[in-house]
Amino acid sequence: MSIGGYRGGRREAHRQIANQDRLERLGEAVKRHTGGGSRPASHSRRTWIRRGVIAVGLVLVLVVGGVIADYYYLGSLVNRQKIGNLQSGGSAENILLIGSTTRCGLKVQNKAYGLCSQGVTGVNSDIDMILHLDPATGSVSLLSVPRDLFVPNARIIGANKIDAALYQGPSQLVAAIEEDFAIPINHYVELNFDTFANVVDALGGVSMDFPVPIYDQESGLNIERPGCYLLNGVRALEVVRSRHLQIQPDASNHQPSTWPKEGLSDLARIRRTHEFLRVLSAKVSARGIGDPLTDQSIATSVLPDLTVDNGFSESTMVNLAKSFAHTNIANVLQLTYPIVTVETGSYLYKGYYYGDVEFPVQPNGTQTIDQILGISPSTNAFTGAALPSPSSFTISIKNATGIANQAAIVSRELAAKGFRVSSTGDMAPVGKVGETVVWYGGPRPPLNGNWASPSLAAAQAVLAQLQGPAILGYNPAEVTPGASVTVQTGTGLTMKAASRTSTTSTSKHKKSSTSTSTTVYDPPGVKSNNSFSAPSLVNQALEPYDPRACNAAGTGPATTTALK
Repeated sequence: MSIGGYRGGRREAHRQIANQDRLERLGEAVKRHTGGGSRPASHSRRTWIRRGVIAVGLVLVLVVGGVIADYYYLGSLVNRQKIGNLQSGGSAENILLIGSTTRCGLKVQNKAYGLCSQGVTGVNSDIDMILHLDPATGSVSLLSVPRDLFVPNARIIGANKIDAALYQGPSQLVAAIEEDFAIPINHYVELNFDTFANVVDALGGVSMDFPVPIYDQESGLNIERPGCYLLNGVRALEVVRSRHLQIQPDASNHQPSTWPKEGLSDLARIRRTHEFLRVLSAKVSARGIGDPLTDQSIATSVLPDLTVDNGFSESTMVNLAKSFAHTNIANVLQLTYPIVTVETGSYLYKGYYYGDVEFPVQPNGTQTIDQILGISPSTNAFTGAALPSPSSFTISIKNATGIANQAAIVSRELAAKGFRVSSTGDMAPVGKVGETVVWYGGPRPPLNGNWASPSLAAAQAVLAQLQGPAILGYNPAEVTPGASVTVQTGTGLTMKAASRTSTTSTSKHKKSSTSTSTTVYDPPGVKSNNSFSAPSLVNQALEPYDPRACNAAGTGPATTTALK
């Protein structure tokens, strides 16, 4: 279906707001109560613009935060939900941004997304991002977590893909991020298909350049010829949800079903989503915020489909809007948590199949988190204190691979680094391949209140010494009695050298990464194992076929094409 001239899906930009007279009167009352009624109109407009142009990579803070800065009463339109495990400590804010796949939760069913009545009832997190805001330094960074990442605490009962955590509610997803990645989460923001589409429509659409024809049968994306197209909300969703992209090999082939497939579904979608956020943010910045009624229309289009934690108050949004009013999206660090794909078809774990999965890879993963949070490798992100010394706690090692003497080898190498190993042993392998899990116990994140877990800090200190597919895992039952931490060894595990040079390469691996603009460290155990791909890049460059900003860096046509 053609994109640029799509009719019927775009909302009117200047529509009448429901109960507009009442809202305007309430708005004036709020202004008088806060002293706003005595301000000259020109000052009010300048303040609106200053607060509105935030450009930090998320429409919530870009648009909604700016609107609420002068219209607190619009905050009542947001869906607020009690969400557990959130942290309140620290000067920085880590906001978990979720794109929900719910269809049954939509007010109006849309065939383009799949219909609840036809059995499309899954509730997963299509997009998992952590937005890090530090008002003290003015720094902004964004970390995307691939949805197919296989982690120990995705579900209350155990391991699954991280996107499956949302099925058990936002509190479980927050807990999984904190327990498995050691990232404290302060606030939660969830948008669904309608929210995303309404934002794009309220802005009058977003223009993107498509260098070559591309096609995705599952998302509905179908670009028949190169050009710059104006995307409405539904068509923009087709771009950011595309995971099965096919690219025209030559201009003479007009049969999309025969076009070669991209083959990097999860990572490629993140790459395109990051670019779309840049383009969308630029649209908001260029537009500016100046017409209160028009921008109330934007807010009333977006807010009713937005869910935030009940602690994310209007005053907090206003303060963030003020602190990051002049942030340039082009300068925002956007990284993707590094992974290796598991090349065994549908992944078999403890007797169950989980489809295509990805494993986190170290030390790249912990280094990426530290970079996003702006902390040193030896810092506990929850408390700001140093991680414990190796000799201050005990660990046990369990061989879960079937490789002869693996536990003894790992024990010797950790002991050489000063760790106190209390025991070693074997356990049944979880499958043909498995990730290393550093298990810890103690209390899990409290539903209300900050989490300061010595056991988590000890596990982090151990994880920092591992290379290959490895992740943290919370489960007291998996920790050997008498030990603080238990290392369940996995496939491709090696120890971090005492001193490793910064030279990195993927070229010697059996497969090279799709983009070669940046190199990443390829651990020896991963490089030599045909079960894994090369580690992914944390900062992905656009591919030649990816959609991008029109007229960016001299590319794209001068005018937007509208296809009928």
